[in-house]
Amino acid sequence: MAKAPVILWLRRDFRLHDHEALHAALDEGGPVIPVFIHDELCEALGAAPRWRMGEAVAAFAARLEEMGSRLVLRRGSARAVLEALVAETGACAVHWSRAYDPAAIKRDREVKAALKEAGVNAQSHKGHLLFEPWDVQTKQGGPYKVYTPYWNAVRGRQLAAPLATVGDIPSPETWPDTEALGDWEMGADMNRGADVVALHATVGERAAQGRMAAFLGDKIAEYQEARNLPAETGTSNLSENLSYGEISPRALWHAGWRRIEEGASGAQTWVKELVWREFAAHLLYHYPQMDERNWREEWNGFDWRRDNNDAAAWRKGRTGEPFVDAAMRELYVTGRMHNRARMIVASYLTKHLLTDWRVGLRWFEECLIDWDPASNALGWQWVAGSGPDATPYFRIFNPATQADKFDPEGDYRKAWLAEGQAHPTKTALSFFDAIPRSWEMSAEDDPPERLIGLKEGREKALAAYDALKQGRKDG
Repeated sequence: MAKAPVILWLRRDFRLHDHEALHAALDEGGPVIPVFIHDELCEALGAAPRWRMGEAVAAFAARLEEMGSRLVLRRGSARAVLEALVAETGACAVHWSRAYDPAAIKRDREVKAALKEAGVNAQSHKGHLLFEPWDVQTKQGGPYKVYTPYWNAVRGRQLAAPLATVGDIPSPETWPDTEALGDWEMGADMNRGADVVALHATVGERAAQGRMAAFLGDKIAEYQEARNLPAETGTSNLSENLSYGEISPRALWHAGWRRIEEGASGAQTWVKELVWREFAAHLLYHYPQMDERNWREEWNGFDWRRDNNDAAAWRKGRTGEPFVDAAMRELYVTGRMHNRARMIVASYLTKHLLTDWRVGLRWFEECLIDWDPASNALGWQWVAGSGPDATPYFRIFNPATQADKFDPEGDYRKAWLAEGQAHPTKTALSFFDAIPRSWEMSAEDDPPERLIGLKEGREKALAAYDALKQGRKDG
């Protein structure tokens, strides 16, 4: 008798290389049915991440077609869809790669329990992280709360070599029905911005591997210095591909350590950034409300401003601080933002404008094509001062001095700001092609006035922090 088929439930693991869930499905010995489900978690994604997810799905579906397989698409709750597919196909097992954010954990536990109760072999596998959050503990047995000790705990660990690229996936005799990806309109909320952002996205496993090879070749040697220069392509930009599993973190880990052993000067710094991603996931797993609540409870008494007109100007790149505005426009045009710029715009919003870090977090959640729930939450709380291993509150990035140091010739600002330039760059003008018409902005507008003086903003932030400390003392 022919063996029963196996369902491979794909979520953020759109690759054929180093894919533990795929290998486990193949080891079952029967035909494999790859499935992507547009469920409530997918529906809840911000506009840019949901559009980029659709691009990842399309690219992987095309890759499977090349192999003689296919990707079955269904919309609905994951549990209901998988139960229906098991009934339709007679599948004996469902395999998937683990996710670690609280919403995904809740969904996956419910799915696994329901499938097992129905007698289906339901298994989750490692693949999105290097280290499982429960496998890295302090000597006292709890989770790490500071990055450096976390790095020291994992840096010497041995990881198995990446699994081989799968070259063949056996197909079932009869494929279950599939929905059409275009009917889902995953880019609908991007409006006209999708066509602009698409020019800056690097989609699919092959493109991700090419991006890795290009960076790890010559560029990584300059990473230590170049990573802080937003006008240069000094970083790998692989966060986009990691977000959708178009490349595995284990492949990057091994490649990075090879370059360290070969003496590439920037390689260890780059690997440490890969581990920062791990640290963020570690924290969100152990503190699942990190993206909603101040991690440091004493910050619950801080008088943050809720969303406001200044925050609206910040979102539009109209604060009057050229470095901040350039970064916010880079975000809207490319779906990404240079890491140095992320720190500066977050500091400006939370400190100069005294606006709740969650306002910024939600905007990034809407606009980033490399959006990751853990990294986004940790980044915002780290800059705001309310989070684990946070920068001290009194460390307030000055956008002007940061620009002098990291964009001394103004190339980054020229690349993204059109107002006031006689000959704006193509990238600066493309911002106006991407934004909603309701913003009523034009390249012919005058440059915006500053929302607040940098010295004044700093003094207000420090006064607010002193008030918080005084309130705790009085309490």
